[in-house]
Amino acid sequence: MTAHSLTWRSATSRLILVYGALFAAWGLILVGVIQWETTRYLNNVIDQIIVQRMHYLADTEQERLPATVDAAGLIDPHGVMSVGLFDASGKVLAGNIRSYPSTIVVDGVPRLLPGGIPRPFRADGLVRARAVASRLPDGRILVIAKDTSTLDGLGIIVWRALLWGISLTVIPGLLGGFLLRRGPARRIRALQQATDPIRQGDLTKRLPVGRRGDELDLLAGIVNTMLDEIERLMNEVKGVCDNIAHDLRTPLTRLRARLYRAQQQLLGQPQAALLDACVTDVDGLLARFRALLRVSELEDRNRCACFAEVDLDQVLKQVHEFYAPLAEDRGQPFILDLQALPPVRADAHLMFEALANLVGNAIKFTPSGGSIQLRAQMDKLGPRIDILDSGPGISADERDAVTRRFYRGDNSRTTPGSGLGLSIVSAIVRLHGFALEIGDGDAGARITLYCYTPEPGQVTKPRQVPALAAA
Repeated sequence: MTAHSLTWRSATSRLILVYGALFAAWGLILVGVIQWETTRYLNNVIDQIIVQRMHYLADTEQERLPATVDAAGLIDPHGVMSVGLFDASGKVLAGNIRSYPSTIVVDGVPRLLPGGIPRPFRADGLVRARAVASRLPDGRILVIAKDTSTLDGLGIIVWRALLWGISLTVIPGLLGGFLLRRGPARRIRALQQATDPIRQGDLTKRLPVGRRGDELDLLAGIVNTMLDEIERLMNEVKGVCDNIAHDLRTPLTRLRARLYRAQQQLLGQPQAALLDACVTDVDGLLARFRALLRVSELEDRNRCACFAEVDLDQVLKQVHEFYAPLAEDRGQPFILDLQALPPVRADAHLMFEALANLVGNAIKFTPSGGSIQLRAQMDKLGPRIDILDSGPGISADERDAVTRRFYRGDNSRTTPGSGLGLSIVSAIVRLHGFALEIGDGDAGARITLYCYTPEPGQVTKPRQVPALAAA
């Protein structure tokens, strides 16, 4: 997920959007209520005006009414206040209304004319108006209408004011939200950078805590307290394991020496074979203790201080030369496939040890006549090393467990070993900040070492590897 998408998914951005939406909705409701109340009030005023004008004209003498209506029309030449006198059939008798409105109701009640009032000086010939019509005692019809363009203009002004108000509020709000969001986003990036070494196993690191005392600082303090306790427990467990391994090496070494002397004294006797088996078992125990202490040594991150630029091609060639005779003795073709790789910052001896462990396992678990391939190439993000074999492989449900100490898979329980080889490899990989992936090759197991520090989810899915050549 990109930093841009994370920025707009932040709580500050969502809060700004929610408040903006609420403000816009409330503004629309408020302006709608204002316009409705204003329209209702002005309609009442217009209705009162035209009703009063109707009463005035209706009380005029019948003979003088056409002249009075014409005079009222001349006073208002633009038709803001329209007056018309019609006979019973709708013929124009006087006034400035040129035709009888077909939609008007003759009942003395002011209404909004759906079709408007005809006006020849208007482009469309009609204007919106409120009108009242009354039938006079002699059968004639008196119509008075008032143009509502002033009312419509007021509505336009109100809505423009709403748009300006929203614009002048939302734009500064977005700008302020952007500025407010930069601080938390910066702190989140700092927290993310602080968690990278912790994720890689360095429990001595802590999250930065500012002096604001806000939610982020409170959360960072809680996480730091958890890390303190986790580091303490891990150190206690590691210390117990290291002390046991260290303290038992001396008595076991003495026990082996005594068993060996007894074996030499009983050479040629039946008890010698039993003592030889005991010496072998003690050697296995000592190898396990040495491996445990080796893992503990590799978990000391201070060793990173001696890292230097390492030529991976040279290390891979040394591993191939070291194991090629053993693979040849087992009838296993050992293929080295190298591309030009840039140097990486690492410990050359540890890289040799890790790759030697992986190649040694591949040779050990591949049956005679199988094949091994050591391949290096450039990935999209950096150098990548694949160890491929045609052995039984590692089942998917065991791939996470095989790097734990003393774990023996179903395919390796009858094979000599301590179950600590991949633990040492995993410790070396973590020390360098690299990534290790166990998967399926075309004919057996595939173990990939990514010689760079990947972001979460950035390790590319390995492409299908070609089939290894048969012996």
